[in-house]
Amino acid sequence: MAENGSGKPRQTNLHRATSTAYYAMFHALARCCADLLVGGTGAERSSSAWKQVYRSLSHGPAKKACESKTLEKFPQEIQDFAYMFRQMQLKRHTADYDPTARTHKSTVLVDIDAVEAAIKDFAAVAIKDRRAFAAFVLFPERSA
Repeated sequence: MAENGSGKPRQTNLHRATSTAYYAMFHALARCCADLLVGGTGAERSSSAWKQVYRSLSHGPAKKACESKTLEKFPQEIQDFAYMFRQMQLKRHTADYDPTARTHKSTVLVDIDAVEAAIKDFAAVAIKDRRAFAAFVLFPERSA
């Protein structure tokens, strides 16, 4: 959407591209949660349980988890993913809810590249760390 030919794209297209980049991160995280807590494809996986976990990821609690000091316990790639998730959620809110917001094609393209890199690096992290992060973003921390 950000690269629809030469010239200056419309602000609505840039805003949609920003929103889409955030949702790419959100759905990558939701898929990770479902795959690692219920299981990937195959006959052994309960489809209804997988959908339930996938749909359990909520924007607000996920953002809150991605702001937590507890993130320091996770590998750097997960910390970077969490940081980018927070940044893109803020940008998505601006893009979707502030009709006066202005952005530049170059900024959106940099964001898209950064999101793609964050998702790729996140997917390369050890399963045990991604599974721990999935539990962390889905279930609230409770004090002892």
